[in-house]
Amino acid sequence: MTDKNDKSVAGLVFDVSERTSTLIREEVELAKAEVTEKVTKLLRGSAVGAAAGVFAFLALILIMHGIAWLLNEEVFDNFWAGFFVEAAVFLLIAAAAGWFAYRSVRAGSPPVPEQAIAEAKRIRETIEGEDTQPTMTPQVPTTTEPLPPPPGEGR
Repeated sequence: MTDKNDKSVAGLVFDVSERTSTLIREEVELAKAEVTEKVTKLLRGSAVGAAAGVFAFLALILIMHGIAWLLNEEVFDNFWAGFFVEAAVFLLIAAAAGWFAYRSVRAGSPPVPEQAIAEAKRIRETIEGEDTQPTMTPQVPTTTEPLPPPPGEGR
């Protein structure tokens, strides 16, 4: 009889150990997935920001001269005024692209696995809660009435 109890306790210890190991592996996988997702968002935002900067620079180089001369012919008498107006428009476009890049980078940073951390905290609280839960003590009735006699004794 003792051997069966020992084997079942050993089996239970093995099961607990195996399940704990599986739980820890799954938490590590969750953390990896979260960090990968956040790093992807950071890279995407950085790439969009770099592309926005390149396009803003190319737009300034390729179109600035033509727009300045067009404004000079149609609106202004001095060609320098056309350059200032079109430079302001291009800076507004670059600011909008930079704002979008900032929001994209901010959405993914810092790359912390928040879900995995929250899950680990819940597991720790559950495990600690099971060890430190107060035991229920029976309530003693506080009546002044006499208790009835036990069933075997008659009156």
